[in-house]
Amino acid sequence: MTRPFNFSAGPAALPEEVLQQAASEMLDWHGSGMGVMEMSHRGKEFTAIAHQAEADLRAILAVPATHKILFMQGGAIAENAIVPMNLSRGGRADYVITGSWSQKSAKEAHKYCEVHLAASNAADHHTTLPDYGSWQISDNAAYVHVCSNETIHGVEMHELPDLAALGTQAPLVIDCSSHIVSRPIDWSRVGLAYAGAQKNIGPAGLTLVIVREDLIGHALPITPSAFDYQIVADNGSMYNTPPTYPWYLAGLVFQWIQRQREGELTGLAAIEARNVAKAKLFYDYVDASGFYVNKVAGNCRSRMNIPFFLPSDDLNDAFLSGAKDAGLLQLKGHKSVGGMRASIYNAMPLAGVQALVDYMKTFAARHG
Repeated sequence: MTRPFNFSAGPAALPEEVLQQAASEMLDWHGSGMGVMEMSHRGKEFTAIAHQAEADLRAILAVPATHKILFMQGGAIAENAIVPMNLSRGGRADYVITGSWSQKSAKEAHKYCEVHLAASNAADHHTTLPDYGSWQISDNAAYVHVCSNETIHGVEMHELPDLAALGTQAPLVIDCSSHIVSRPIDWSRVGLAYAGAQKNIGPAGLTLVIVREDLIGHALPITPSAFDYQIVADNGSMYNTPPTYPWYLAGLVFQWIQRQREGELTGLAAIEARNVAKAKLFYDYVDASGFYVNKVAGNCRSRMNIPFFLPSDDLNDAFLSGAKDAGLLQLKGHKSVGGMRASIYNAMPLAGVQALVDYMKTFAARHG
C-alpha cells in the first residue's frame, strides 16, 4: 500500500525506511531485550546510540572541532530565550526580521537583553530579504540573530551573511530549524546554529544546538542549569534526562542521509541536489500556471516551505478536499498567511512533488 504524501510543515514526514527500521527495533534494540524508550540514558546501549548520532551529524554537516553539538529540549521557541540568556551577557543583541519566526525570536529576547533591529523586510510583507549592505549592525552587539529559513513566509537565505565583511566581529546566530541537513552550512560564518528537530530530522521533542566553544560559559545568573550551554556541554547533553527516543530517531535519519545517492553525489550533496530539483519543479509550474501565485522574490524562495495562493479563497476548501482524495495531505497554509503551503523537506521524494503538480494542473484546468 502506497502511503499518502505528507506536506506538513512540522511535525513533518520522516523517511519511510527510517520508520520501518524504528518499528522493527521497537521491542528489542539490537538484542538488548529493551526498546530504546525503555533504556537508561546513561546505560551503554543508549550511550552508543547517542555517540553515533553526534558523530554522524558532525560528519554530515562538517561541523568543525571548534563547535560543540548539544542535544537539548524545548524546541526553537525555547532557544529564543536560551540564546540571549547564554550569549547576550545582558547587553545588546541585533536581530534581523524576515518573517514570523524571527519576529518571535526578537520579542522573546527583549526579556533578557537590549534588542536592536538591524534590518527588516516587514515593508515588503516578508517576501524579500533585506540586502546585507543595508543592515545596521550595532558597534557592541553580542551577536546577530537571523532565521535562515522562514517556515511560514517561505523566505530562505541561500547564502549566509559574512558578518566580518560587514565590519563586525559579532557572532552570527541562525535559527535553521526548517533547513537543517538540507544543505551545507558555512561554519566559518556561524557562531551558533539551533534547530527544532521536527521538520527535517525527527519527531518533536529534540532540539539541536551547534555552538562555537568560545561562546559558552557566559550565561546570565538567571539561566536554568539545564539550559546553560556550558553545563549541557560538560555533561554530554545528559545533565538531565534527554529526549532519548527522538535522539535515536534523529540518529536513524542521519544514517539515512549518509546512504543517499543522486548520480555521483552522496550524502548531504545528494540531498541538496534533490531538494533543488524538487523546488525547481514546483516553482516552475506555479510561475507558468497563470492560476497559482507565489509572492516571494525569486532570489530568496525557500526550498523547504512553499506558500502559494489560488485565484480566490473560495476555491481553497475544494482544493484541499480534492488534494486529500488524491493522497496529498496537510497543504493548508499557515493561518497568519492563508492560502496553501507545500513543505518539501528531505523526506519528500520527487515523486511527491510531481504528484502535487499533476493534481494542481487538473484542478486549474477544472476551475480556471
